[in-house]
Amino acid sequence: MLNYKLGQQIRTLREARNISQVELGKRLGISKQSVCNWENDNVQPSVEMLVRLASLFSVSTDYLLGFEPGAYIDVTGLSNEMIEHLRQIAEALKAAEKRG
Repeated sequence: MLNYKLGQQIRTLREARNISQVELGKRLGISKQSVCNWENDNVQPSVEMLVRLASLFSVSTDYLLGFEPGAYIDVTGLSNEMIEHLRQIAEALKAAEKRG
């Protein structure tokens, strides 16, 4: 089932990276008001902007739209050893989260 909260997804990803609405707008070539409207679910981004957001935040468009529960990290250019190290860190963080 689709949990469609695109605006919240955008806000959460933006805030997790300590990017202001103004900065996100500059990176995408749009106004702060457009970002604000997306985050408040007043207006939906175009397909082109959805793809650009996914690329900027290193997530899939499915994740932004609520079809996928997990986020992804772009590991392009990293060695297999580095990728494995990142996977181990992610697993350790998940285990720590479960312990509380």
